[in-house]
Amino acid sequence: MSRLFFLLFVGLAPALAQAADPLTPDQLLQRIRSDRAAEVAAMQQREQAFLADRSEQSRLLSQAQAELNKQKAEAERLKADFDRQEAELGEQEKLLSQRVGHLGELFGVVRQSAGDISGQWQDSMLNVQYPERVKRLRALAESRALPSAEDLDGFWMTLLEDLAASGRVERVELPVVAADGSRSRQSVLRVGTFSAFTDDSFLRYDADTGDLLAPARQPSGQGMVRDYLNSDAELATLPVDPSRGTLLAQLQRQPNLWDRVQQGGLVGWVIIALGVFGLLLAIWRMVYLAGVGRKVSRQVRELSTPRDDNPLGRVIGVLGPKPQLADLETLELKLDEAILQETPPLERGQPLLKLLSAVAPLLGLLGTVTGMIVTFQAITQSGGGDSRLMADGISQALVTTVLGLVVAIPLLFLHSLLASRSKALIQMLEQQSAGLIALHLSGAPRRD
Repeated sequence: MSRLFFLLFVGLAPALAQAADPLTPDQLLQRIRSDRAAEVAAMQQREQAFLADRSEQSRLLSQAQAELNKQKAEAERLKADFDRQEAELGEQEKLLSQRVGHLGELFGVVRQSAGDISGQWQDSMLNVQYPERVKRLRALAESRALPSAEDLDGFWMTLLEDLAASGRVERVELPVVAADGSRSRQSVLRVGTFSAFTDDSFLRYDADTGDLLAPARQPSGQGMVRDYLNSDAELATLPVDPSRGTLLAQLQRQPNLWDRVQQGGLVGWVIIALGVFGLLLAIWRMVYLAGVGRKVSRQVRELSTPRDDNPLGRVIGVLGPKPQLADLETLELKLDEAILQETPPLERGQPLLKLLSAVAPLLGLLGTVTGMIVTFQAITQSGGGDSRLMADGISQALVTTVLGLVVAIPLLFLHSLLASRSKALIQMLEQQSAGLIALHLSGAPRRD
């Protein structure tokens, strides 16, 4: 009963919502019957539409099945056609193999020869002048079809052109890449497949880019090239690179003096700084001692008039303008004291110079040890299979050792030279002091 009341309420809810005024039970029943009849009619209409659509779907399904059967039949026909053509192709290949006979081996040899020659010509500078020849050889070597008579004739002519060009010395217009990266066409003197020159540089062929390069570092021999270009003689001398550019490439990788110095690292720069400081110190002391030597020599010629601008004059000035006779010990003590006062300025800087000459090899040894540490670290991290990873440490070890010796040896010679020069001046002071002692003891004027 409750369920019926719920359904009745649900069915009456729209009618009650639409009714502006309350309905009587008869009116409500009539409305329910009319709504029910409309729903039944809508349901029947939908059922008929579904049945009509079902017949359409059945028609489409039948049409699709017919198309599928048609495609299956076409696939069977094509498969049969493919099998027939494959069998025919096998027969044709067998027939071709029978007709070719020994020519198949000949064509195989031609392909192999074309591949080998293209690999050999990969690094040839003739590729700049004949850029398409390597492509033709590779196409012939990689071709799966039988080479035609034109292909064989072109292969033969390519070999003859290379043979003729390899024996010529000629000037041709070719693109050249300068050291700064700029590209331009220049007149190039080509000597076979070995060397190429412009008016002012040797050229190297780069197989990766296919260009003639003018290296930044040029070897000697440019004068011979210019003489050849300006000469009208039938015979002339030209430098030829038998390695076909390998020597020029090695020259570019060879480090110069600046690169070597940089390989020394921080220790190398410290050694160079000490060497420069020691050299400047030695030059300053040499100039000073040379000036003192000239003044002392002039004072020796003028002993009667001592001057204060030289050690000898100051030593003589200790006795006064009118020397008085005194005992030997007093006179010697005065002169010795004066000489001792003049000795430090003459020997100034020599101990420091000697210290620098001793420290430089020790710093070189320090750089050697640190370089070997770097080398062993590289070996530990990557093993010893690649020597390039150890090159930095070995370079630092060797360069610092060389720098230490290069700095120490000249400084040691300069120290010896300064020591001998200052010792000679001190000996001159002692000699003149001995002469003064003899003069005062005798009481007679001294001869120069």
